[in-house]
Amino acid sequence: MKAAIETFTPNDLAKILNLHPFTVTRLAREGTIPAFKVGGVWRFRKDEFERWIQQRTKRSLRRTGRQQLATAKSLVANDSGA
Repeated sequence: MKAAIETFTPNDLAKILNLHPFTVTRLAREGTIPAFKVGGVWRFRKDEFERWIQQRTKRSLRRTGRQQLATAKSLVANDSGA
């Protein structure tokens, strides 16, 4: 027997992400968050949501790393010119 797929509702994700449920629904409609509809109601697979969060976290960390590197280079350049 196959295990049931765990899903979230827009309200569940709104609580997790600290967003309004309408915002979660809009993100689903835009395709930003992986989602599907059952009987006209949005659902979010737990495993897909967790993967989406991990990918966004990695991207955010890479972006932050680039920003920190640029700041460090700027500080070094300014310090060298003093």
